[in-house]
Amino acid sequence: MSVPLLLFFFFFFLHSSPSAADTSYHICDSTGNYTANSTYATNLNQILSSLPANASRSSGFAKSSFGSTPNLVSALALCRGDTNSSSCLSCLELAIQEAPQLCPYYKSVAIYYDRCLLRYSNQIFLSSTDNSDQLLLYNVNNVSDPTRFDELVGYLMNKTADSAAYNSSDKLKYSTAQVAFDQQFPTIYGLEQCTPDLTDQECRQCLANLIQLVPQYFSGRQGARILGVRCNVRYEVYTFYDGVSKLMLTPPTADNAPAPAPAVPRPVTPASPGEGRKKNSTGTVLAIAIPIGTALSLISLIGLCFWRKRRSSRKIALPYGTHGEEIENVESLLLDLSTLRVATDDFAEVNKLGEGGFGAVYKGMLPDGQEIAVKRLSRHSGQGVGELKNELILVAKLQHKNLVRLLGVCLEAQEKLLVYEFVPNRSLDTILFDYDRRHELDWGKRFKIINGVARGLLYLHEDSQVKIVHRDLKASNILLDADMSPKISDFGLARLFGGDQTQGITSRVVGTFGYMAPEYAMLGHISIKSDVFSFGVLVLEILTGRRNSGYFDSEQAEDLLSFTWEHWTSGTITEVMDPFLGNHYPRSEVFRCIHIGLLCVQEDPVDRPSMSTVVVMLSSETVSLEAPARPAFCIRKSSIPSDMYTSSSDTNGITSNKNSSRSAPMSPNEVSITELEPR
Repeated sequence: MSVPLLLFFFFFFLHSSPSAADTSYHICDSTGNYTANSTYATNLNQILSSLPANASRSSGFAKSSFGSTPNLVSALALCRGDTNSSSCLSCLELAIQEAPQLCPYYKSVAIYYDRCLLRYSNQIFLSSTDNSDQLLLYNVNNVSDPTRFDELVGYLMNKTADSAAYNSSDKLKYSTAQVAFDQQFPTIYGLEQCTPDLTDQECRQCLANLIQLVPQYFSGRQGARILGVRCNVRYEVYTFYDGVSKLMLTPPTADNAPAPAPAVPRPVTPASPGEGRKKNSTGTVLAIAIPIGTALSLISLIGLCFWRKRRSSRKIALPYGTHGEEIENVESLLLDLSTLRVATDDFAEVNKLGEGGFGAVYKGMLPDGQEIAVKRLSRHSGQGVGELKNELILVAKLQHKNLVRLLGVCLEAQEKLLVYEFVPNRSLDTILFDYDRRHELDWGKRFKIINGVARGLLYLHEDSQVKIVHRDLKASNILLDADMSPKISDFGLARLFGGDQTQGITSRVVGTFGYMAPEYAMLGHISIKSDVFSFGVLVLEILTGRRNSGYFDSEQAEDLLSFTWEHWTSGTITEVMDPFLGNHYPRSEVFRCIHIGLLCVQEDPVDRPSMSTVVVMLSSETVSLEAPARPAFCIRKSSIPSDMYTSSSDTNGITSNKNSSRSAPMSPNEVSITELEPR
């Protein structure tokens, strides 16, 4: 079973919902596989073609079966109760598109988004109330008063479950609620939902089964969710659903707590007069000793169970990280120096992953078994603690599958350490431009990387709380996880735009030569279209297996953009393809990617598409593409005055970049020109 995290993109051409789906999780069940042209594939396409529309017209729920055994397909779709018809349709259409990509040729798949879920299978499950294949996720941060917090969460969850199961007048089997907590987190919010085809009792029992897991695995956690096909629950210390809560709960106190059930009277056998005093004396001792002994035993037993459950929860639950929009101070991210020393074997040389101008990166392992990458900033990096904290707040706000996740920071004993998730396959450039490893990137993996980077940029530009321009997008800043899914790194040094601002001017140009848009490199004009240009260069590098910056080792060589454009206009575009791909790729898909890459590197920023448009173009072959104009060709390194840039070497958290330079008007060796100051 595979449970990677994926992220949604916005079909702005097709639907108007600003948030049709958010973070996604999927399960590929091993109940069998099918082939592309099989009867099962035909039946699956048939049932999925109508399911989203049926659900959006039927209060967000639909289920259906098609075909006969052994090619019977059953499917179920459910949208969250606060999701409108348009958003429901968008979310489910995305699920139908992504599920076969995430679990190729699996007969049984479940995919969950924040606003909808889809399950299809060759198993007969529509008449069952089984809620297995659950996903447990939790916020990595804890509250300061876990006892009171857990009490309120339990109260909130049970009241919300009652409302969802019994008091839902619209029959959606959905409810939301909120209850006050403390000054740090004024309110706890809860949401619970069942599929509407369950009876009231079945729904309540399904939710109860999930609620009983909350204290076992999520005690003291600021947020958690359990996802199942038949029912799901979630609580957070921030609002995560639309509209006003259906229930405004008053925190239970000693005065308004539910009265305990009356005790069942025990039969009493009358004692003889002679036995009264003796039994009274003995009874008094026993009345004191037994409760104390029982209480101590129970406390020990509960403590042991709690410790075991907390240990097991680390193995079962998947941390989904801090909700970025809620982070207000860096203290919540602080880690102990002693912990990081143990994790890295005191920063042993054998654990060093790379080194750059900022310092070294070490691989480590936390006590719970989680692998990490620790950036140890050099004492000569020039970045103060105050500046670093401001940068960390920005980084921590960015939570997306295609962005490297910040786990914590340590600021002790003159050490400045940034702790990121460990990404095992290092950076894209270490494979793409390595003659001995390039064959590892077949077309499927390359297309997956292009799509993932596009979605990560879309999040930075449009879907995060603030608009962010990365300014240093390049192959060495794209890290690859165990599934070869891309993660954009070094976005903490990006340019932050507020409000409706979409562009600006800077006198300090930062980035990497060969990836910088001409209006930015020459004039300091910065916008989201600067990143689009860099993305276009990256796409062409992935397709050709050639570095754009590498061409500048020779004054006679033609740059990658010119090289690609000449073959595009002459009709010989297949000659630019990486020979390691051979002929094992779909020509129409490859040509479309080249077309998109050329659209992104056009000279006029206005002509370049937005990342939301790029995501749609990558995902749909029915969207027509305009003819690209001649690219903005890069200027050779002798053409720019040497005093144009301020620079300091940097590299990403995983790869090594030892060709650093403290003053470099150009960086053909891909040394980043970075600006370390809060913006």
